[in-house]
Amino acid sequence: MSLDHLIKACKKHNLKAQSQLYQMYKDDLFTLCLKYCKNREEAQDNLQDAFLEIFRKIKTYKGSGSFEGWIKRITINKAIDKYKKDSHLNIVINNDLLEDHNLMDIETLERIPLDQILKHIQELPPRYRLVFNLYELDGYSHKDISKLLNISVNTSKSNLHRAKSLLKTKMQNPTHVSPKNLTSNGN
Repeated sequence: MSLDHLIKACKKHNLKAQSQLYQMYKDDLFTLCLKYCKNREEAQDNLQDAFLEIFRKIKTYKGSGSFEGWIKRITINKAIDKYKKDSHLNIVINNDLLEDHNLMDIETLERIPLDQILKHIQELPPRYRLVFNLYELDGYSHKDISKLLNISVNTSKSNLHRAKSLLKTKMQNPTHVSPKNLTSNGN
């Protein structure tokens, strides 16, 4: 069955078509969820919520633009919604930490297994993880991120820099994961 026929059947609430669509995209969307969630369990929950939303909103998909892009946006937005709902802390960084602009060299990065890099990303504080993924992995601008997360553009930029700094520290010295110089304010 072609994707167009599958989408039409899903719009009619055809369970077999929904199951096929799920099977077709679950692995890619789960990988996407892993980037935004702190662990596999949270990623699985996000995937479940994303598919529920996809099937709930599939009638609004008009066929213009990529279907895969449409479902990825829903999946990312579900992760952001969970972050906003669970966000009780506002991370504030110490500006003197922004002075180190050196990123890891490519040779060091290539020696680290992909699953280890993903684990380090998942260990980032939630806002840093979201900003890093949105900017570096999904191509959002700081302006778009500021709107999605209700933060300033400068906060987005500093959170990205801090995420990179923490990742660099974790990848260069895996035993040193203490995110010192962070303070939290209740929201």
